[in-house]
Amino acid sequence: MVLDTIGAVTATVRLDELTVRYGDALALDRITFEIPAGRSVAVIGPNGSGKSTLLKAIAGIVGPDGGSVDVGGQQVAIVLQSTEVDRHIPLSVRNAVTMARFSSAGLFGRLDGRDRAAVGNALRSLGLDGLADRQIHRLSGGQRQRTFVAQGLAQQADVLLLDEPLTGLDVVSQSLIGQVLDRLNETGVTTIMTTHSFAEAEACDLVALLATEVVAFGPPAAVLVESNLRRGFGGRFVRIGETLLVDDANDDHAHAC
Repeated sequence: MVLDTIGAVTATVRLDELTVRYGDALALDRITFEIPAGRSVAVIGPNGSGKSTLLKAIAGIVGPDGGSVDVGGQQVAIVLQSTEVDRHIPLSVRNAVTMARFSSAGLFGRLDGRDRAAVGNALRSLGLDGLADRQIHRLSGGQRQRTFVAQGLAQQADVLLLDEPLTGLDVVSQSLIGQVLDRLNETGVTTIMTTHSFAEAEACDLVALLATEVVAFGPPAAVLVESNLRRGFGGRFVRIGETLLVDDANDDHAHAC
């Protein structure tokens, strides 16, 4: 159910019958919806519902087996849920964020003042300027996640994709990342993030509820209703008074709605 509540705003991302398979396994089944420019979008659903695959398809990391993805020629950046860094490679926070500018400078190009400004702004925005020379492997989990969000931010893309960017983070890191995403939306950047948190989804402009196919897409108040959630999450619900608890068998915790 794609809710007709978005209005006539130019779409940044258009998905038309998008289908993705991994071998015989169907990951996404005929996904169709449009995301207007400058909106924040939460992608929710049970484990294995295709959330991460959707981001990778939009980023061009995986190709469609059917249908299409159209980003209108705009630049797309992606921040993955976990990025492994070899502890034996000396990589500072500044180095990691600076890597985001290599595509604009070219393989043998030199970074200019605009590149350095983009890196500096990203570090400051995520509260990392005081940690810029620290090695990645010496960071806390929250600091490391902020570093990779800063790397995505430094690309100055039109569309920023984030795979569970706030999961398991400390309050400071959650707050800093949330503030950055809000400011990006205000400047016209579209942000799309996967999440297991209904609270995070409710704070976004739009929500896509997936269960390999689109169960519902639209404003949070219209998507995050019991009928849709039961379709999306199946029988993984326990009702306690007015509260619904989603218990994903492949996850370590329940999520309240």
